[in-house]
Amino acid sequence: MAQKRILVVDDDDGVREVIQICLEAIAGWKVLPAASGGEALIVAEDQKPDAILLDVMMPDMDGLNTFQQLQVSGTTKDIPTILLTAKAKISEQRKLQVLGVAGVIVKPFEPYNLVDQIKTILNWLD
Repeated sequence: MAQKRILVVDDDDGVREVIQICLEAIAGWKVLPAASGGEALIVAEDQKPDAILLDVMMPDMDGLNTFQQLQVSGTTKDIPTILLTAKAKISEQRKLQVLGVAGVIVKPFEPYNLVDQIKTILNWLD
């Protein structure tokens, strides 16, 4: 099985690093980091990752705008995207899922559970 490649988009360097360490150490996935929505669009077009973990709250272009831009491109519209959000209310999570994202992971997340959460959302079996 080919190594999974995950685009991780978060404007917080610390959060990005924690996610990268978890996904690489626990799952052996390759992480493609991006610090902004604009950077994410470029990396997604260029690298065509297997999935995208996308922070909702970011300056300039937030996660929802980034996701909408990804949906416009034929190259990136089929890449499953999981939103990372601090908004824990179920109603807000449902609103996000209606947009067509694969799933929502609420921050703060438990780093050790992150890989399993992603696998469950994307239905990736070992």
